[in-house]
Amino acid sequence: MSNIELSEQEQIRRNSLEEIRKLGYNPYPAAEFKVSHKSEQVKEKFEKEEASLKDITLAGRIMSRRIMGSASFAEIQDESGRIQIYLRRDDICEGEDKTMYNTIFKKLLDIGDFIGVKGFAFRTQMGEISVHVQELTILSKSIRPLPIVKEKDGKIYNEVTDPDFRYRQRYVDLAINPEVREVFRKRTQIYSSLRELFNSKGYLEVETPVLQPIPGGAAARPFITHHNTLDMSLYLRIADELYLKRLIVGGYDGVYEFSKDFRNEGMDRTHNPEFTVMEIYVAYKDYNWMMDFTEEMIEKVALDLHGTTKVQVGDQEIDFKRPFRRITMIDAIEEFTGFDVASMNEGDLRHIAENLSIEIDESMGKGKIIDEIFGEKCEMHFIQPTFITDYPVEMSPLCKKHRDNPELTERFELMVNGKELCNAYSELNDPIDQYERFKEQMKLSEKGDDEAMFIDMDFVRALEYGMPPTSGMGMGMDRLAMLMTNSSSIQDVLFFPQMKPEKRGPELTEDEKLVMNLLKENSPIDLNELKGQTGLSNKKWDLAIKGLRKHNLAKVEKNDEGLWVSVV
Repeated sequence: MSNIELSEQEQIRRNSLEEIRKLGYNPYPAAEFKVSHKSEQVKEKFEKEEASLKDITLAGRIMSRRIMGSASFAEIQDESGRIQIYLRRDDICEGEDKTMYNTIFKKLLDIGDFIGVKGFAFRTQMGEISVHVQELTILSKSIRPLPIVKEKDGKIYNEVTDPDFRYRQRYVDLAINPEVREVFRKRTQIYSSLRELFNSKGYLEVETPVLQPIPGGAAARPFITHHNTLDMSLYLRIADELYLKRLIVGGYDGVYEFSKDFRNEGMDRTHNPEFTVMEIYVAYKDYNWMMDFTEEMIEKVALDLHGTTKVQVGDQEIDFKRPFRRITMIDAIEEFTGFDVASMNEGDLRHIAENLSIEIDESMGKGKIIDEIFGEKCEMHFIQPTFITDYPVEMSPLCKKHRDNPELTERFELMVNGKELCNAYSELNDPIDQYERFKEQMKLSEKGDDEAMFIDMDFVRALEYGMPPTSGMGMGMDRLAMLMTNSSSIQDVLFFPQMKPEKRGPELTEDEKLVMNLLKENSPIDLNELKGQTGLSNKKWDLAIKGLRKHNLAKVEKNDEGLWVSVV
């Protein structure tokens, strides 16, 4: 990046960086800086263990400064929070050389720089627990200024709320918004809570392939890539199901995986093309057992995170205390539309969809039409946790047929706050039935359904060796994190969500940059005066002005005093 592209603050910080180096200090030292305490530990221990805080070291980012002659206050932020530090010139500068305080700290360090401090904890006359600094170490000089967020009397001022900025520059979002860091701490707690439960049951955490020759386990459009050595197409996985069930065939009684899955589909506040799923499969169980286990899982997560089963989600208070409500999909459709679709054929369903103003297309079969009706007319009504059970067989090619009704399957989805949270089956383990279901999916694909499943003959072969009765469940971890942290968008619980390409300014020629830089300092300015400052030939000058006007960066206006150029 050339100097001409830098803001005034960025240039000042680069100049400070060079000054620090000239003074013989390394602004990016390689040596370990041993930290003895976090800021919150100092505050928590102070009342009862003040005597143990006489020789402590902390490190963090400077977030505020109050320079007061030979003594100053500052605030540093580490992972746990912020703490005030107190610096006296004669404490951190031994002997006659006062450079570290008079020049480095007062003039060359900035908000956003990382420093290490050694000293002792004390309470100021204002009652604030602080650290009296006896040694100061530069750890990293920042050359781009942070947005300034101020806090006074518990209120936040100048808060950075622009989603595009926050999601693109998550590193800045985390640095200046402590509540964002807390969201991701809670997300990790959710994983820990679930792992604790699964491990206590003896289930094994495993890893399955991300690159797969057949994208199986769900109805979704995959991302396609190419393996050069094998000269073959591969797919980023859309689900883990078929590989995890292979492991049940192999002899494990319970396996689970937290995985990144990928679906080449739309993006909105609850969908990201890269997302995290937890899938678990347990032998000798059915979907009734899995409903009970799912209730146990989610209730535990709520209690571990919040100490209560009641969680605020937007305007709703959602109670995750078991048991949850259970209703069949057919009954739910009848409850909210008045239509009993249980015995309808595809033609009848198309007629119902038309009456309900639901858009469908020719590629959709019976199961997908029923799914569209449920999604459009029922799903949003289920705010409190509700199991939707017993789906039509056409919708569930990997699921056992219902033991009492072969038109249905032993499947459930858990709805919370109007959205699906998890999906589970009594798993199909009849290899002949499974092969026929795959062939039905191929027929849907031939009709134009680009989400229909592929035929996975290796999975059918695995079932032919025998898989015990099994229940499996997949849960969207991003959606669970949204619920448990009261986040309205999936982008709020992903460190680095997928974004559209960043819009960048036009590429300027060196002559255009020269004129623009001068114009920023002297706008508006007489055309001839600006031209005289550039030293460019007439031809280069004309091209530079035309280029800036073309990019809508500068304008030329005429008045009684002549032609004037200004920044747009």
